[in-house]
Amino acid sequence: MASIKELCADLEDGKLAPVYFFTGDNVYRKTEIAAKIKQLVNPDEFNDMREDGSSCKMAEVIAAASTAPVFSERRFILLNNVDKIRKNSNGIKVLAEYLEKPLDTTCLVIFHNDSKKSKKDKTLETACSDACVITDFADIKGRELEKWIKEHCAQKGIKILPEALQMMQEIVGSDLVALNTEIEKLSLYLLEKPDKTVTEEDFLSSVGLSKEENPFALSNAILSFNREESLRLVQTLLDKGEEPVAVLNKISASALKLLRVKRLSEAGLSGAVLAQAAGLYNMERPLVYKTAAMPSSSALLKVIDKIIETDMAFKTSAVSEPAISLKGVIMSLMPK
Repeated sequence: MASIKELCADLEDGKLAPVYFFTGDNVYRKTEIAAKIKQLVNPDEFNDMREDGSSCKMAEVIAAASTAPVFSERRFILLNNVDKIRKNSNGIKVLAEYLEKPLDTTCLVIFHNDSKKSKKDKTLETACSDACVITDFADIKGRELEKWIKEHCAQKGIKILPEALQMMQEIVGSDLVALNTEIEKLSLYLLEKPDKTVTEEDFLSSVGLSKEENPFALSNAILSFNREESLRLVQTLLDKGEEPVAVLNKISASALKLLRVKRLSEAGLSGAVLAQAAGLYNMERPLVYKTAAMPSSSALLKVIDKIIETDMAFKTSAVSEPAISLKGVIMSLMPK
């Protein structure tokens, strides 16, 4: 087993293994590392293969892997989706046998892209000899994901503000392929602008939304205890055709976050410890200094009960004026 850091360090030193077995769901990072390996191998067109486990004839792949390269020092083979090969099939058997005694002049890179399946079935990993390198590419989250976004923005010559960073994570998620696409779009969007700093407005424009369509505007207003803005945004969302249940869900998510922060505060947590325990984004961290002004836990629980009642009313069509009901929830959350 080798960590991604250890693997990259070996590649920087020019060290190559005959087999790289990559597990985990993060195909983007696997592809990045595989490209570095291929660059080191530097195969010509006769010694460069890419096969897919879902459709290839494994016997032919292994025959190529077991053959010395022609007019080159090494042969490079990328075998994707080995998780698609049927368990106990002849393909698995042939591949496992090769992994026990791989050829030094072949560099075989294997992608296993189903983390759940790899945890249950270790047939191929167990077959790997000491010459093979096994690395897990799990999805990155939290601060590691934030660091990845910032680094890739920097590579494009742009800087991203914490608020825009949070928005990108919320909208795009942790899919590195999608995130990389959005970063590329942002770099092009800011190309003609002297300031290369990505704001919330820049990100919204890049994904085709206006400032008024900011999907987090209502949440931000609630977490800032801005009652007037929260009420205005509820009406704006309804006027734009958003379903009342969807608006209620936004309010609910913010109310639950406030309750979580309040309870942790009452348990004695404060500052950065509270922010981390509550899972707050950078732009939400000022909440930890406002706990004294927040409603009590019992008051917030009553708001949650009101949200549940309103949700049931919406789903049973028992509400004639959704705006009044939603604004009533906001008023109960921020009575002053």
